[in-house]
Amino acid sequence: MTQVATSLVGIMVVLLGSGMWIGLGLVATGAAMLALFRPQMPFIKLLAQQSWNVLSSPELLALPLFILMAEVLFRTNISASLFTGLTPWLRRVPGRLTHINVMGCTLFASVCGSSAATTVTVGRITAGELLKRGYDRDLVIGSLAGAGTLGFLIPPSTIMIIYGVMAEESILRLFMAGILPGALLAAAYMGYIGIRALLSPDAIGEAPPPSSMMHKLGALADLGPLLLLILFVIGSMYGGIASPTEAAAAGVIGAMVIGFAQRKLDLPGLLAAARQAAENSAMIGLIMVGAMFLSTAIGYLGLPRYIAGVINGWGLSPLALIAVLLVFYILLGMVMEGLAIIVMTLPITLPLVEAAGYDKVWFGVFIVIVVEMAQISPPVGFNLTVLQRLTGDSIGRITRATMPFFLIMAAFVFLIAVFPQIVSIVPDMMRN
Repeated sequence: MTQVATSLVGIMVVLLGSGMWIGLGLVATGAAMLALFRPQMPFIKLLAQQSWNVLSSPELLALPLFILMAEVLFRTNISASLFTGLTPWLRRVPGRLTHINVMGCTLFASVCGSSAATTVTVGRITAGELLKRGYDRDLVIGSLAGAGTLGFLIPPSTIMIIYGVMAEESILRLFMAGILPGALLAAAYMGYIGIRALLSPDAIGEAPPPSSMMHKLGALADLGPLLLLILFVIGSMYGGIASPTEAAAAGVIGAMVIGFAQRKLDLPGLLAAARQAAENSAMIGLIMVGAMFLSTAIGYLGLPRYIAGVINGWGLSPLALIAVLLVFYILLGMVMEGLAIIVMTLPITLPLVEAAGYDKVWFGVFIVIVVEMAQISPPVGFNLTVLQRLTGDSIGRITRATMPFFLIMAAFVFLIAVFPQIVSIVPDMMRN
């Protein structure tokens, strides 16, 4: 079995390192493994069966719709509305306008589902404005990088849809499970910013001018369309009125209404959003087909069962197992993209976590958080690249600025491991 594991790693490193598309690389790896160790297995028939099973999944239909909603919103005036709507309320809060990065990303993540899109949409306005007002550069960059990852955790989340399909878990329960952890993680970011502001007042720039209550309430009107869209999409799912797919379809219509009402969206822009959504959906679909085919192939070879037996032989406690998996995923995140990490490791790690007493919904939230950490882990972290384009700073400086938020996420993983009810309470309330 050691020869099987060594061959798997070697073939995958060669194929993916050659620049081959991830989806095709996974298919080629699975085919090569079957050819080497199970030559009698008809891998063409197996590939066709897995492709049909994945791409015909009803739960997967929500994915392109949520991606399209994010693409449409990206072409609206949402980012400017977030800044103007939140600014008057943060004058007296320790950290002042730095909190806009966290609050803006949290709100936009509630209708987006993409970490990179959240970071770009919020950061293209806030980064320049905060730096111009004298806020500490590292704090601005770090808070934007950390909060931008919330696009994966707070529903609707594209990563959670993919995990739900692969783990055969309810997408709706996964969405609901991400609400409280996402809110608590955002609160932890804001707490750090507040403490940093109290300890280093020079890190905080000029305060916005005083505002009357009428002006503050008027500023909320800028947030009105986004808040209504969030309430409609999330509320309809939580209340049992709509399935994730139905909520996604309604969300697309709502995003289009916002874009046309703001005169920021026209027919060419809508066609461009649809084209980009189709490209992203096709890419994710190919990766999922490759991942499921590879998972089935290595399952026939008995590799997941062998690795699970080896790790079980270590006699780790549940918390120690989580610590090992956290380090494992952090190391993978340094060299691989988050989606690829999930699809390639899930067949091996999910049975281990379930044997330790954690359920699939909990592990879904766990793996989303570690993928968020991968988004800000050098050298591959995609959010680092996004911020480099926004700010012009080096990857090294952005990484240092992001480190406090990376450590907050690591600590939060152990928090939900010790108190798993943080993840389960909202889905259980919804079920009751």
